Amino acid sequence: MVIKLEHSILLVEDDLSISEMLVNYLEKEGFRIVCAFDGEEAQQRFREGPFDLILLDLMLPKLNGMEFLKQIREESCVPILILSAKDGEVDKALGLGFGADDYITKPFSIIELVARVHAAIRRATKYSGSKNYSSSSVIQIHEITLDIENHSIEKNNKKINLTSKEWEIIKLFFLNPKRVFTKEQIYQAVWQDNYYGDENVINVHMSRLREKIEDEPSSPIYLETLWGIGYRLGEF
Repeated sequence: MVIKLEHSILLVEDDLSISEMLVNYLEKEGFRIVCAFDGEEAQQRFREGPFDLILLDLMLPKLNGMEFLKQIREESCVPILILSAKDGEVDKALGLGFGADDYITKPFSIIELVARVHAAIRRATKYSGSKNYSSSSVIQIHEITLDIENHSIEKNNKKINLTSKEWEIIKLFFLNPKRVFTKEQIYQAVWQDNYYGDENVINVHMSRLREKIEDEPSSPIYLETLWGIGYRLGEF
């Protein structure tokens, strides 16, 4: 039987035994796997992509996984699933705050890992600007409908008037459900400029946007705050 390899994964893991095990299982699931064993090699392999997902260990030689993650998030929204023996809440928050899509600690269940990989790729394919994205996409989440082509947003079939920056912010979250964005990442994505720590700019825009899209802005369900980390789209 010939398995069709539809999705490519960059596996960044310096433990050879873990890497070989994951390659074996993931190839059986129909994925094409490219391996890197340190952070610098991961940079090189990523440039040879594209990839549909990155499995990333944090404790890497030459360039650690967190630094690699930060660099990738400056140029790509590819789903990133962190693999690490670090299981503290601080490490989880730090990883997700820098833009990781999911986090699984070692030792892990291979069945759970494969399920999370499939789920992350499904979300990215459905919502993000990857394979199935087009300029005419219409995205509906709960009561809100976003029309990318016409730059319009409605809630319960009623049009919502947004400024250009408010539109770019809500579009960023709708195209990347489940992903946590720091204030710095929001600013760089929307303003296309370096962030110098002026939190008030983000705070004001998020507050105004919530006033327009939330039933109760003080208890938002669309744009949730993760204290000390950033924001994410609510789960429905």
